Amino acid sequence: MAVRRRNQKVRIRRAAARLFAKKGYAGTGVEEISRAVGIGRGALYHHIGSKDRLLFEIVTLPALEALEEAERIVAEPIGAEEKLRRLSRLTMRTIAAQLPEWTVFFRDIGALRQPLRREALAARDAFEQVWAGAIAQGVAEGTFRELDPIVVKGMLGMHNYAHVWIRLRGRLTPEQIADEFCEVLLSGIRAT
Repeated sequence: MAVRRRNQKVRIRRAAARLFAKKGYAGTGVEEISRAVGIGRGALYHHIGSKDRLLFEIVTLPALEALEEAERIVAEPIGAEEKLRRLSRLTMRTIAAQLPEWTVFFRDIGALRQPLRREALAARDAFEQVWAGAIAQGVAEGTFRELDPIVVKGMLGMHNYAHVWIRLRGRLTPEQIADEFCEVLLSGIRAT
């Protein structure tokens, strides 16, 4: 029974993410989500708790999964340049694979009420710190020059805006896009 309930919850999250990505969080009603998954409002609330809680799960679960993978990458005994390449590929691959969720994350996270908003933003900030740590490693290795912390936000912004234009079957794969981004980024931050 627990597996079935978990599967139903995943199905609800995916459908709601698609609706929120298309119409916005504020523009999507609970009745619409209910129709999309073919269950009544009461059953829907049983699975989600509240629309705000549903939004929270839509934006945090992919972010926490990406953070977990990013932390594994930076824990590897590899150079900072390779870490940035892998982080870039992870970011682009994750955005492409969960495009509705990431669209909602980047566009509607501000609709969350506190304390859920603060918790969701903490996941984003932790992911940013992983990138900052890889850059700090590169500076310590002498591979990268000293950078203002704002550069990390710019690097991530370059990736994060992809939710607007990336296509699953586009000319370049998410990893190829990441590699192109890295060529530009790394040439700008190398120490020599």
